[in-house]
Formats: sequence, structure tokens, C-alpha cells
Amino acid sequence: MKRVLVFILCLAFMITACGNTDNQDTSDTEEETKIQIGMSFDSFVIERWQRDRDVFVSTAKELGAEVNVQNANGDLAEQKKHIDYFIQKGMDVIVIICIDSAGLQSSVKKAQAEGIKVIAYDRLIYNADIDLYISFDNGAVGEMMAEALVDNGLAGGSVLMLGGSPTDSNVPMVEGEFKKVMKRNNIEILDSIHADGWLAEAAAEYMYENMDIVSAADAIMCGNDNIASQVVPVLAEKRMAGKVLVVGQDADLEACQRIVEGTQVMTVYKPVEKLAQRAAECAVALARGEEITGEDVTLLDNGNFLIPYVGLEPVSVTEENMDEIIINSGFHLKEDVYLNVPGKMP
Repeated sequence: MKRVLVFILCLAFMITACGNTDNQDTSDTEEETKIQIGMSFDSFVIERWQRDRDVFVSTAKELGAEVNVQNANGDLAEQKKHIDYFIQKGMDVIVIICIDSAGLQSSVKKAQAEGIKVIAYDRLIYNADIDLYISFDNGAVGEMMAEALVDNGLAGGSVLMLGGSPTDSNVPMVEGEFKKVMKRNNIEILDSIHADGWLAEAAAEYMYENMDIVSAADAIMCGNDNIASQVVPVLAEKRMAGKVLVVGQDADLEACQRIVEGTQVMTVYKPVEKLAQRAAECAVALARGEEITGEDVTLLDNGNFLIPYVGLEPVSVTEENMDEIIINSGFHLKEDVYLNVPGKMP
């Protein structure tokens, strides 16, 4: 009887051990087959990029993917190394916020030769057969900035353009539509410069060195709100803040504060959460071999190729609709936006 009992116990132990081994193998297989996404950022100089990163990563994880995020710190050679690293690691998809829209064609080819899908996020990569470009309607951004100036009485006046990086594909799109509105309203463009690498300090340096042009300007078009953060203090030093119309884009917290304080006329809100979520969904779909479909998908000519394009609509933000667009959406807290002017808080 004892021998029978020992035999039964041993048999039970063997069955349990085999069962545990099977579970472990399944778990390892699931880990190995998890979708892998590489994401290379230009830099985190611009405030919004941290929000883009966090939403993209969390959405991808919810969809069963892992994301490896790299920061090139504005160095194109470093970004190329990131892409090589992602290729070596056998990523399923590479998402690129490019530093130079004309500088990554060979890197894209190399990745696609290994069967890796490539997404251009926010900034177009020229002359490359990328699998998807997802961004906001940048032409609309420029038009909104221009119309805000016209609405504030700039028609027949003058404007100074302090733009972003000349290697960013979005910049000519924004400026092209902005200039069309200026021309229609007989607004003189006194000068137009660009901040390499989106370094906002370049705008302040230009203003100090060209105060005669600044003093003649009725308005300043800033490539983004970070540039405006350098422009407004210089105007304040010269007692011109609030007198010269200032516009920007990205709806940074400080920009929203300047709008309710009266030193910036408007900003352009780009719902980056929606962009990052949609991009993560598309990345996972591409990794699974699925086609990107939807009412928001069109084709766009990036130089040599027609590529799938997903474009989201931006929103013009002024003091009048600040609460509706920024506060009610949860993009910024009311107490933060009205921090310096609590008496204006609704």
C-alpha cells in the first residue's frame, strides 16, 4: 500500500512539473512575439514632445507592444545611429520625429530592406517611400496664425517672421499659408529668419541685434510658443509687450498664460494626445500587416512617392475660447493658466 501511495505522489509531481514547464514556454513565446517599436525623437527641447512620447508609449503598451524611445538631441548623425540600432534589434516598426526632413532617405531604405515599417511622425521625410506620415494640417496652422493677426487689426501693417528650423518640413508649410494671408491683406513682411534646431534663443539674439526692425513691426509671427517665450521678454524690456501682436503654436502652458495676460494674441492648439494615440494604433496595425484605413487617411506627394497620410485638424486658441479648448479638454489646468492673473479666472 505504501508503494502504491509513493507511486501516485511521484506521478502527480511529474504531471505538475510538466504543466509548469508548458506555462513557462508559453509565457516566453508571448514575450518573444510581442510587437517591438523603435521611436526616435529629434529632441525634447519643444515642450509638447514629452506629452507625445508618454501618450504614444502608453497606448502602444495597451495594444500589446513595447516601445524603445531614443533622443537624438538635435543631432542628425545620432538619429541615423538610432535607426541603425533599431534595425539591428529587429524592430517591427520605426517611428521617426526627424531632425532633417531631407536627411534620412537612405536610413528609411535600409530599414525597409529588412522588412521594417517606417512612420514619419509630425514631420514629413522627403523623397522616401515611408509607410505612413501622420501630422497636423500645417498649412491650416499658418493660416490660423495669420488670420488671428488680421482679426486684431494688422491689415495694411507690418510683420516680422521668426520661424523654426529650416530643416523641418512643417516650417515651409506653415509659412507658405501665412504669407498668402499677409499678401491678401497688404501686410508687409519686414524680415524672415529661422532658428536652427528650433533653438528659441536665436530669436532673442536677432531681436537685440535688429531692434530697428523690431521697433517697426506691428506684429511678430513666432514659429512656435517656445520662440515666443524668448520674444515677449525682449518686448517687455523695451516696453512693447502687449503693443506688438505676437502669435505662436503648440499651446504651451506659458503661451496660454501670456494670452490671458495680454502679451500674446493667440496660439494653435494641436491635440497631441489624439495624434499620439492614432500613431500608436497605426504602428501596431502596420506591425500586424494590416492596411491603414479610415476617413482621415489620404495620399500625399512627398517628392518621389505618394504615401499614406493621416492629418489631424489644429484649433486656434485666443483668450475668448481658452477655457473651452484648453481648460475643458484637460490640456492645462485652469489654476495654472490663470496663475499670474487670478482675477481673470472665470
